[in-house]
Amino acid sequence: MALHKSMLEEFGLGTVWVRRGAGSASTSAEASTSVPAQSADSTAIAPDRKAAVEGHRSALPMPIEEAHTPAARKADPVDTLTALDAALSAAQASQGNAQQAPSAKIDSPRVDAAEPPVFDDLPWLDDVPPQALAASETIDDTAADIATLDWDALAARVSVCERCRLCERRTNSVFGVGDREADWMLIGEAPGENEDKLGEPFVGQAGKLLDSMLHAVALSREDNVFIANVIKCRPPGNRNPELDEVARCEPYLKRQVELVKPKLIVALGRFAAQSLLKTEASIASLRGRVHDYQGVPVIVTYHPAYLLRSLPDKAKAWADLCLAQATYRKSLQAADGQ
Repeated sequence: MALHKSMLEEFGLGTVWVRRGAGSASTSAEASTSVPAQSADSTAIAPDRKAAVEGHRSALPMPIEEAHTPAARKADPVDTLTALDAALSAAQASQGNAQQAPSAKIDSPRVDAAEPPVFDDLPWLDDVPPQALAASETIDDTAADIATLDWDALAARVSVCERCRLCERRTNSVFGVGDREADWMLIGEAPGENEDKLGEPFVGQAGKLLDSMLHAVALSREDNVFIANVIKCRPPGNRNPELDEVARCEPYLKRQVELVKPKLIVALGRFAAQSLLKTEASIASLRGRVHDYQGVPVIVTYHPAYLLRSLPDKAKAWADLCLAQATYRKSLQAADGQ
């Protein structure tokens, strides 16, 4: 009998002694924790179970006391295993719900119509908000305003122009030079390094060659010739101008043509020809024919800088100048006939 009782106590199944007056409290604790009451004597706890409980507790990431119920905090540490498991599960569930919760709605930034956005960086207008589209109308208004400027106002506007980002690196804008009532108008593509420093088109070796070409047909940049560029500011590294840069600078050139009223335009180089004629054709296919820009005949020839690198093509450039002379005479005859 004694052996049987000692075996029961070894497995934690012995008789539980309860102090008088503690019965109701023990019953309340059992009801709140849903765990069988244990003896206050720690020797009544099975060593294997105690080690298992301590190992489980050490495996927890950290105590989550705020998630414990008051009853669990009052209970014996060994008997709070079930409560800790429940608290840990509840904490993990709450964290999962927080991660799945929808984020707060962030309002898109307001577009102020009084400050037009920079459209150089936009993909283009398919995804632009309506407010930005309304603001972009100021660009068209500026182009319309340019069309009303006289020579001095136009030159002043070009000197401070900020219609594209080329203004950020320029030393000088290059407005143009020559006779403002000339019959001949020569148009190149964009200023180079020397032009940017001096603020005048076609200087340096290319400019000297152009002067020689003009002298060969009894012309000069000071008499009956006006020289301008499609772009008024130097592109970085003398790269080709981009399409948006051409579009923003085009109103200046258009107004210059309207003010000069030339009887002939000579496009110098592939880029100038393609920009004026709105084409992607090669210069070889554009040469030798008379084209039209706003009612003015256009002759296409090589750029002087190209001729410095390709001397055999100077003969072709001379043929282009001869065609320009013949076209100019026809223009004069047509004007006399009217």
